[in-house]
Amino acid sequence: MAGRPATKKGANKAAAAPPAQTNNKRKSNPSKEPSSKKAKVAPVATKAAAKGGKKSAKAAAPQDDSEDDESWAYGAVSGSDDSEIEEMDDEFVSAEEGSDIEVGALDDDFLGDEFAESDEESKGPGAAMFGSDDENDEEQGEEEEDEEDIFASNSEDSDDDDMEAKSRKLDAAALAEAEEAEAELQTNIMLESDKYVLPGDDHEILQSTDLQVVQARIQEIVRVLNNFREMREGNRSRNDYISQLLKDLCLYYGYNEYLMEKLFYIFPVSEAIEFFEANEVPRPVTIRTNTLKTRRRELAQALINRGVNLDPVGKWSKVGLQVFDSPVPIGATPEYLAGHYMLQAASSFLPVMALAPQEHERVLDMASAPGGKSTYIAALLKNTGMVFANDANKDRTKSLVANIHRLGVKNAVVCNYDGREFPGVIGGFDRVLLDAPCSGTGVISKDASVKTNKSEQDFQMLSQLQKQLVLAAIDSVDAGSKTGGYIVYSTCSVCVDENEDVVNYALKKRPNVKLVSTGLDFGKEGFTRFREKVFHPSISLTRRYYPHMHNMDGFYVAKFKKVSNKIPKKEDNVDLDEEEEFTPIVEESGKRNRGKKSSGAAKVAEEVAEIGFNADEDEELIRASQAKLLQTQKGIKLRPKKTA
Repeated sequence: MAGRPATKKGANKAAAAPPAQTNNKRKSNPSKEPSSKKAKVAPVATKAAAKGGKKSAKAAAPQDDSEDDESWAYGAVSGSDDSEIEEMDDEFVSAEEGSDIEVGALDDDFLGDEFAESDEESKGPGAAMFGSDDENDEEQGEEEEDEEDIFASNSEDSDDDDMEAKSRKLDAAALAEAEEAEAELQTNIMLESDKYVLPGDDHEILQSTDLQVVQARIQEIVRVLNNFREMREGNRSRNDYISQLLKDLCLYYGYNEYLMEKLFYIFPVSEAIEFFEANEVPRPVTIRTNTLKTRRRELAQALINRGVNLDPVGKWSKVGLQVFDSPVPIGATPEYLAGHYMLQAASSFLPVMALAPQEHERVLDMASAPGGKSTYIAALLKNTGMVFANDANKDRTKSLVANIHRLGVKNAVVCNYDGREFPGVIGGFDRVLLDAPCSGTGVISKDASVKTNKSEQDFQMLSQLQKQLVLAAIDSVDAGSKTGGYIVYSTCSVCVDENEDVVNYALKKRPNVKLVSTGLDFGKEGFTRFREKVFHPSISLTRRYYPHMHNMDGFYVAKFKKVSNKIPKKEDNVDLDEEEEFTPIVEESGKRNRGKKSSGAAKVAEEVAEIGFNADEDEELIRASQAKLLQTQKGIKLRPKKTA
């Protein structure tokens, strides 16, 4: 290897040979053969040095010229004794004479940094030791330029080759990926074409309660039902698959059988699964800006400064904000305590937006607690007019009063009446909002107990109450109002019994009202047909909202317009004469049977209404009942009235 001292064995050969070039350069006279294998190493080192660049050679060059020639050439081993040098030389000799290591395998790290320096950069003592002169430097410079040109051309060629190789590899990878995707597609098609075999009633898989097994079976049955004609097994009917699917859904999501069946048939099969899945996820936290005290932009900036992460709830609302994350309780901030906003579900904005109250109007909220909708109405009225906030539950009016005070509402009257009494208590309102009590099937994500505690009797009772309330709300509105005459009916339920069925009943019983557009630019249309039921065509103007479609609680909104204060009688309306209403008859066991036609019951009601009340004739009966009441409650006995 170039730049290393000759050993004792090769001392004469080294003396007879021409001086070798230092620092990885070629020999000055390439026509002469080298005397040893050391001279052959120099060109290899030159190539390595050329690849590394001159900067690396500068960094590796020794800067101290005060060292003697021998110490620099030996790579800082001049302090070693002769025995150590002889041992090192013996190692180099063994590598030169007997080693099978290829010369090209030696790199700069093996040769040492001092041998990677060019003569142009350093004229150290090593150059004098190996006999370098100016003529050789000029020849070496020319050879180095030629060599650099060769390396440059070779590098360009190698770069082109590398680009071509990389391009071929990318093409091959893309082709392999396309083939893999095609194979996967064919596999999926084959799997989808496989017919799912529904297990028998006594099958072990069917009796398994493992939720993973149940979920897999649900997915398979849904796949079959979506393509029933081609995927069904033999003579299996659709009812067989649906029956098994309902059982699995009850087990997987925890519903009772009655409610599961009631909700399942509202949606297509795949959408029903999405609905049940959405009920397992909580809805986003939303707040409503109180425009009586602040603006949404100012409120958002104040909450952002407190570290709250929020966004507008959507383009459909100008006051709603959706809260994603908050380092402080969103219901305990100074802004909340000051009444700048109200914690309110996004779905509760909808009935008030549909009602659209105008300034200086008299508005009734028949079921107002805890006050989210009533205070929203007051904000839209800008504290003008009057809001009657009623709730049948006296305990809930406490939170209603507290929110009214906190939000700065000054035009509200809080009252505690049964909503069915309201036409007799006070009437003549411009607008009425009825957010009726309901089963809560739209807010299962908030109250999971609905899954199991609702029965058929509950739905019958609630539906009857809702029908009575909506008639009372219609009767409380003044059709002669210059700006109003509107009634909004809403529920937080998705069941048809509490929504379209109630609205259809109101249209039959009150022909002096009609359905109008809610003014909400999103939401799904109400049903005009549901299973065996057929409703009025105008019910398509109502709107339904689902958690899996609109990311808010399940809700229903209908808007009526009262066209006359006079209620047409039966004989004045031909359609009502032809229509006969079915009423449910409930046995003692609680099972519902089809009722008989209630035209007879309607006639009896009319006869009772025609009979007047005569106090003189019934005075004795009234006095007897009063005497009995006083005796049982207070122990007072009334004397019998003397007859003249």
